[in-house]
Amino acid sequence: MSIRLKIIFIVLPLLIASVVLAGMISYFVAASSVTRVAVDFLDFKGEELQKYADSQWNLLVDNDFVGREDMEAAAKAAVESFARSILRSPTESILAVDATGTLAMRAGPAIPSEADKAALAALAVASRRGFVNLTVDGVERVASVSPFAPFGWEFLVTEERSAFYGEVESIARTSLYILATASVLAILLLLFMAGYLTKPIENVVGAMRRIIESNNLKERVPVVYKDEIGQLSHTFNLMLEELDTAYSQIKRYAFDAVVAQKREMRIRNIFQLYVPKDVIEEVFVNPEKMLVGNNRDVAILFSDIRSFTTISERMAPDALVNSLNRYFSIMVDVIMARDGVVDKYIGDAIMAIYGAPVSHGNDALSSVLSGLEMTDALARFNAEQVRLGAPEFHIGVGINYGITTVGNIGCDKKMNYTVIGDSVNLASRLEGLTKKYHQPLLFSEAVYDQIAGQLPCRVVDKVAVKGKSQGVNILTARFSVEGKEAEAWKIHEEAVARYYKRDFAGATGLFERILGLVPGDFPAEQYLERCRTYVRTPPPEDWDGVEVMTEK
Repeated sequence: MSIRLKIIFIVLPLLIASVVLAGMISYFVAASSVTRVAVDFLDFKGEELQKYADSQWNLLVDNDFVGREDMEAAAKAAVESFARSILRSPTESILAVDATGTLAMRAGPAIPSEADKAALAALAVASRRGFVNLTVDGVERVASVSPFAPFGWEFLVTEERSAFYGEVESIARTSLYILATASVLAILLLLFMAGYLTKPIENVVGAMRRIIESNNLKERVPVVYKDEIGQLSHTFNLMLEELDTAYSQIKRYAFDAVVAQKREMRIRNIFQLYVPKDVIEEVFVNPEKMLVGNNRDVAILFSDIRSFTTISERMAPDALVNSLNRYFSIMVDVIMARDGVVDKYIGDAIMAIYGAPVSHGNDALSSVLSGLEMTDALARFNAEQVRLGAPEFHIGVGINYGITTVGNIGCDKKMNYTVIGDSVNLASRLEGLTKKYHQPLLFSEAVYDQIAGQLPCRVVDKVAVKGKSQGVNILTARFSVEGKEAEAWKIHEEAVARYYKRDFAGATGLFERILGLVPGDFPAEQYLERCRTYVRTPPPEDWDGVEVMTEK
């Protein structure tokens, strides 16, 4: 943008600000006044109509004519006649509607159509006073609304919107014309003055452009004026002398910067294989915080290959490594696609975290979706294993959500970005329980609290893992359940509730129904076996249903 335009854009608002401000104030004051008068006029008519209707009703009451249809009809006709008498505009109308939106009285040209009935009924049911906008027979109107309870009517003193706001729109057009004329005159004046002021500067710019195009730092800008522009030219010449001297240094610095940047990018690319990208960025920006941890809610996922020792004994080392690398590649892609971070490989196990170093707001749900997708991806992996004549892998996934300590744990000689805490231990224990409960995925009640209603979930048991005395619900989930399985899951919820309320006989029948729908369902079989035992030998009074695990 040229200096001339900048002058215009800076000075123009100052010139027309007063005009705009005065015009806006005049417009808003006039518009507000006109609108207020018009609204008051409608309200006044509504009040007069209300008073007249009250007087007619009082006549009926005083003469004990209430309930006589002929006398009430005469009173309503008198109200309608009065309404016609107070009309002052060919576009003005007074309506009265009952609670169903049916027209009870009309004075003026407006005739509500059947399509208007619902809107009029809503106004009548609301039974409130005030100013509203509405459409009657396709014409936009404004209205002063007031209820009249004795007749069950809602009075609407209306005027066409175009007539009601006609004066306001006229004021707006006049204000715009004045503002546009003042702006055009101001711009023409500024163009002339800006050209006069910037012509000497354009001469200096032309000389500078020639220096840039020729890359000749020996050329100088002619000093023509003994004013600020002349001082600018002289200063620029001094700067050219310094630039000529420092040119070689600038090139050397630029070369060193490029080399350093490429070295840094190589380091980043290497370390991103071991440390999350966000952690690397933080280390480069704040290296002094490398050993500072913080507590936050994260989801922790553990997955492990079941009976891996047996698998490794059946495979040649190179085939085993190839299968593991292919397995890890598939699983890591699933985890990273859900914003998870692979914390570490523990032999054949994977530990991943969701919510650190960056929380995405749905970390618990992302972890469960990852677990489900990992089991789906495993089916594709095993299909390839079968094709290669290699053993199939079976995995268990355990997930927990809670407060952990997150950060670079270690010392200045060796560090690891990881999470530690009791929540991590529980996630690991849940992964170990997947084999016992014949489930590919188990997660804690803390995870369920975050994802409830977003996926079909099922309580598998209430356990106290090894090293803990307090029990927690453990659950599993699916992307979706259909048909008999969906019915069985619904019954399972009621059956588990009865089980923990000690209604073992009632729970037994429900678990038997589940096995009728889904034969071999392990959670149902397990609960059914316990129910039958407790029916014969009830548990002690302090029984809380927690199964204490003695193994990891």
